[in-house]
Amino acid sequence: MRGGVAKLDEGHRLAALWQALPEELRLSPHRYLATNSPQGPWWLLGWCERVPEADEVLPAPLPPYRVLTGLVDRFGRTQTFHREAAGEFSGEITGVTDGAGRHFQLVLTTQAQRAEEARQQAISGGTEPSAFPDTLPGYTEYGRDNGIRLSAVWLTHDPEYPENLPAAPLVRYGWTPRGELAAVYDRSGKQVRSFTYDDKYRGRMVAHRHTGRPEIRYRYDSDGRVTEQLNPAGLSYTYQYEKDRITITDSLNRREVLHTQGEAGLKRVVKKEHADGSVTQSQFDAVGRLRTQTDAAGRTTEYSPDVVTGLITRITTPDGRASAFYYNHHSQLTSATGPDGLEIRREYDEWGRLIQETAPDGDIIRYRYDNPHSDLPCATEDATGSRKTMTWSRYGQLLSFTDCSGYVTRYDHDRFGQMTAVHREEGLSQYRAYDSRGQLIAVKDTQGHETRYEYNAAGDLTAVIAPDGSRNGTQYDAWGKAIRTTQGELTRSMEYDAAGRVIRLTSENGSHTTFRYDVLDRLIQETGFDGRTQRYHHDLTGKLIRSEDEGLVTHWHYDEADRLTHRTVNGETAEQWQYDKRGWLTDISHLSEGHRVTVHYRYDEKGRLTGERQTVHHPQPEALLWQHETRHAYNAQGLANRCIPDSLPAVEWLAYGSGYLAGMKLGDTPLVDFTRDRLHRETLRRFGRYELSTAYTPAGQLQSQHLNSLQYDRDYTWNDNGELIRISSPRQTRSYSYSTTGRLTGVHTTAANLDIRIPYATDPAGNRLPDPELHPDSTLSMWPDNRIARDAHYLYRYDRHGRLTEKTDLIPEGGIRTDDERTHRYHYDSQHRLVHYTRTQYAEPLVESRYLYDPLGRRVAKRVWRRERDLTGWMSLSRKPEVTWYGWDGDRLTTIQNDRSRIQTIYQPGSFTPLIRVETATGELAKTQRRSLADALQQSGGEDGGSVVFPPVLVQMLDRLESEILADRVSEESRRWLASCGLTVAQMQSQMDPVYTPARKIHLYHCDHRGLPLALISTEGATEWCAEYDEWGNLLNEENPHQLQQLIRLPGQQYDEESGLYYNRHRYYDPLQGRYITQDPIGLKGGWNFYQYPLNPISEIDPQGLNPLILGVVALMSCGLFSSGGVIQSGQQRRDQYGRKVNPEADKLTDEHKSGVNPGNAANLLI
Repeated sequence: MRGGVAKLDEGHRLAALWQALPEELRLSPHRYLATNSPQGPWWLLGWCERVPEADEVLPAPLPPYRVLTGLVDRFGRTQTFHREAAGEFSGEITGVTDGAGRHFQLVLTTQAQRAEEARQQAISGGTEPSAFPDTLPGYTEYGRDNGIRLSAVWLTHDPEYPENLPAAPLVRYGWTPRGELAAVYDRSGKQVRSFTYDDKYRGRMVAHRHTGRPEIRYRYDSDGRVTEQLNPAGLSYTYQYEKDRITITDSLNRREVLHTQGEAGLKRVVKKEHADGSVTQSQFDAVGRLRTQTDAAGRTTEYSPDVVTGLITRITTPDGRASAFYYNHHSQLTSATGPDGLEIRREYDEWGRLIQETAPDGDIIRYRYDNPHSDLPCATEDATGSRKTMTWSRYGQLLSFTDCSGYVTRYDHDRFGQMTAVHREEGLSQYRAYDSRGQLIAVKDTQGHETRYEYNAAGDLTAVIAPDGSRNGTQYDAWGKAIRTTQGELTRSMEYDAAGRVIRLTSENGSHTTFRYDVLDRLIQETGFDGRTQRYHHDLTGKLIRSEDEGLVTHWHYDEADRLTHRTVNGETAEQWQYDKRGWLTDISHLSEGHRVTVHYRYDEKGRLTGERQTVHHPQPEALLWQHETRHAYNAQGLANRCIPDSLPAVEWLAYGSGYLAGMKLGDTPLVDFTRDRLHRETLRRFGRYELSTAYTPAGQLQSQHLNSLQYDRDYTWNDNGELIRISSPRQTRSYSYSTTGRLTGVHTTAANLDIRIPYATDPAGNRLPDPELHPDSTLSMWPDNRIARDAHYLYRYDRHGRLTEKTDLIPEGGIRTDDERTHRYHYDSQHRLVHYTRTQYAEPLVESRYLYDPLGRRVAKRVWRRERDLTGWMSLSRKPEVTWYGWDGDRLTTIQNDRSRIQTIYQPGSFTPLIRVETATGELAKTQRRSLADALQQSGGEDGGSVVFPPVLVQMLDRLESEILADRVSEESRRWLASCGLTVAQMQSQMDPVYTPARKIHLYHCDHRGLPLALISTEGATEWCAEYDEWGNLLNEENPHQLQQLIRLPGQQYDEESGLYYNRHRYYDPLQGRYITQDPIGLKGGWNFYQYPLNPISEIDPQGLNPLILGVVALMSCGLFSSGGVIQSGQQRRDQYGRKVNPEADKLTDEHKSGVNPGNAANLLI
């Protein structure tokens, strides 16, 4: 387009972009402008100013073509290119001014100048000058060549730092005598790239190298095509060219064939033959846009592009489900509808900036801007109406962030844009330092504790030096893959094959885990440190379809949408998954000890989880034995602020801002209030007369927890490394010592009449060893397979899956066997879950227990038979077991019920720390049984007074109405629906069975910093239960005058009296050993030692029995955590990062169930 027009027609697609241009550009008829998008930028085309020659006739004629003089984005920000008007660089760009006002000088050199510089360097170095011609051929295969090259870029003007300009160029370039790029140097002067060229063919690169990395070399055919890529420390490749076909073969002799169609810029790969023989195909339209993709199984996905813009408007998956995409006339996405019918929407302002975004669950975020020339928002507003504001530098760096409460976080940056400091409320600051290459070399906290970082020439992090001077080091191979880490005196190593896949791990004990892969780099076999071998088989599309684990053969089955539908183990049906027509998971079921156990899910129309119900049916006849349901409700802003536990009034979380926790109500009764500081950390908790105040150190660590009952006051002391070294209370003081690797090595407890030291010794891999002080004669130094065979008290045996199967009392050396040794035996199902436990003595059973699990692996029932005297006087196991039922909300155990009472736990949101305990006697609970409104209407709804059956959708609507009536919060939607039926709320309320309110005992959990309960506080402020534990969760003493059953131990754990074990969601924990009795179901993702509980139990927890959580992170998670559209629970997200419904347990089974090794990036395994 040509300038000279103030305004384009409003219907023109470029009208808004045109108005973004500065007025002088729009009105100049001498300017020509071009763009390829309604979003810009504009390319400014004009003439290069030049000094006329002395004999030139003026005015000079217009040049035959125009050159690029600048870019203008849609906000009017201009990047200007300055070209030389005279001299040897006439017409060349020698300067750039960006939209923020910074000016960069581009230093150009001619071939003659570079030749002279080379000669001078040779003379000053005392060497013979090499051949460096003063001129270059004026024409090459790539076009005309004037010999001018860019040698350096300097920053010469900076409005923000006018007196602090860099003393060296930002980047430098070195050139060969033939004018080829030879080297690139960064702002520190260090060479970061190098290039080598063919002696015969000028400009043909035959090798290149990144600093610190091997040189990659290339060979070419006579047509200039690469035929070979040689990687000295990795895979090399050969390329064979035929008409419309390229064959790629790597040094492992794996072959891949690409079939192409079209010519020049329209050439596309239409068929790909993979190394395993599978084939994928693609189809394109006449202008090269993708229309279909057919996978190796022959399933086709269709793409529908817009005929004008080419933007995808519809994607249809092989199962026939479709996603649709809609755009405005500026080609910006305005809405998208997924296969489940949920929609996202976006709105933009006249400058094309996003001003509102609506998530599939209805959550809305609004963006505000205060500068028409910036695309950075000055404020956001979420679904709660909470407003956050931001300020930015002229370079787009965040300077301050003000949260919804008005609290400010400030950020400092250096002149290169790197963040140098973060200043938060309450005086917390963090400072960062960088080296001349821009690498982070130090981080310092408010108290001056500094952590330093070191790097190798390639920029790999090689060492982390803690504030106390201890080092953690990492070594890398030539390609930057971690091969060895050292922490203190402990070393782990990793080996790779030529394809960069990890093939062997060597643990701290010197034991090995090995891996094998198929030709597509998929893991097919893992042999663990203990020799346990697992194999994996995949279908043509890469899905896991068969796994083998020491005699257990599992087959995985999927539907057309690749959703897991069922699996079998050794030919027997295991879990079954069911989905609704929208693709949402509705039911999972399986058989556990012959019982049908099912988990049911319910959602609202926005796809949010509204209910989870567990059911257990007896095998013969199939009668319902147990059911437990937890429902969730959302407020008008989309926050999951209400939870309705089974048989309890609604739990309502009171929040401020974007969801920071302020209080909790049970029904209409306020129970707990929270006060928070300017960082939203809890500082005061109130429960009746109970008050707990919390203080923090200047570095943000927990400093004290003081209760209005001095008995439970605690003060915390930390060392420079951030390790907790002392907990002081009125009763006693515990001091902790650690190894150089951060493992707890000892506890020193002092009190009025107590002074005791307890050491903890482990082998290099973290397995418990006899303490040298207590057992000086022990020669045991390690357990190479991580299977502890004996300790001071027991002998242990394992099966081939690494599961503990037997534990027997150890007879001291020199002792005499008397057959009174107790033997514990453990039996498991095909998913390695403990299902049967016995303890015997004198070959007689003392106790026996059996356990039921739901298909997610959560324990739902326990039956225990104990030894007792029968009517004849004989001692034998009881004929009738003690039965305990369990109910869950996600991964948190919320209900325990036996024949005496039901105990329900309400946890702090986003954590596994218990907050409120509610106990209801079974007799009282029976009085609460009532029909639902839907059941009552169905039973008497027939014309003859008989029963009718309502459709499920009507039942769901009635259930929702009933919950609203009970909460005295009938929505307008429900009122309109009733009115359309000619009914009123009062009429429906009259049909409901009366609600009986049972007597309940309510207590507050007073917990330590980890979430382990120390006391139960009544609503009157009395302590009615208290206990003391060691660091591994072993009960040391207990005061329980009211005979309260308190079985919660460390977060996520439940004490089993019959076995002494703690049930820990996915596994069982042995507190005496401080480890699990079975291996980690997620393999190496949970750590190298599959039995290990965190070796620093003072600062780490493992609430799911999978992997450790650092308490600092847990504290941040639980300070409020109301996520719009998200249920307030842990581990129950049912969407991926794109908002799609997912099956988390199926993902866990097919992905995490494997070793957890990512062959492409396994460095994290060394951490």
